[in-house]
Amino acid sequence: MTLVALVGGSGKLGRIIRDVVAKEPGFELHAVLGSASAMSELDGADLVIDATHPEVSERVVRAATERGMDLLVATSGWSAERVAAVRPLIEAAGTRAVFIPNFSLGSVIGSAIAAAAAPFFEFAEIVEAHRDTKVDSPSGTAVRTAELIAARREGPVSAPHVDQRARGQQVASVPVHSLRRPGVIAQQQAILSGPGETLTIVHDTSDPAAAYAPGIRLALAASRGARGVLVGLENFLDIGLGAAGSSAPGVGLDEGGVTGQVGRATSA
Repeated sequence: MTLVALVGGSGKLGRIIRDVVAKEPGFELHAVLGSASAMSELDGADLVIDATHPEVSERVVRAATERGMDLLVATSGWSAERVAAVRPLIEAAGTRAVFIPNFSLGSVIGSAIAAAAAPFFEFAEIVEAHRDTKVDSPSGTAVRTAELIAARREGPVSAPHVDQRARGQQVASVPVHSLRRPGVIAQQQAILSGPGETLTIVHDTSDPAAAYAPGIRLALAASRGARGVLVGLENFLDIGLGAAGSSAPGVGLDEGGVTGQVGRATSA
């Protein structure tokens, strides 16, 4: 039995994670903490799940690592640079840390498709939209998608006029544009362009609880694996595009399809 301390359990994502953990065989909720809770409340847990916000997340990661606890980080805003800063601490502690920018299988697959297509297009930009209460911009999913696109290319994407603020924030050379407004849950468009054509990969989340639950279960199983740091749910999915890791052993998703989300790819 893996005893879980969930930090940020009263937030939107935290409540979804809490429900999944409560039903998952082999896991038991040991403690549920708020963002302002004392880190001593982690004591006694085997696994710490962080579902807070960017200002608190690093404190949770460091506190869990100092206590020799494994980590599942569900908080958005962990760029490659931020992960690199805590990686030596985690490796020195000999613990496991899994950073998941997005638990949606459709979103992960969409990002993988964009990365696989990136070498064939000179231009790439990302437009992401979330509800107005989201505190970080760009989203962790957009940052991860941009990093994956850059990793598959031999050089930066073409991005004219990026000195102008309206051109968005550059992440790994990819311009990212963030919309924050009511009436939307989560949407991302990865737009890749070349001479005479455009490929747009769009992912929409319509029901977070339904969309995230399979990915949360997959990440829970992965959090009990080998030591070290892993970023992204694609490490545990065999997407078949040459960019993902192998499937996690012993993990079954009982859904015939994943509800609560819609993905589509278009070209024009």
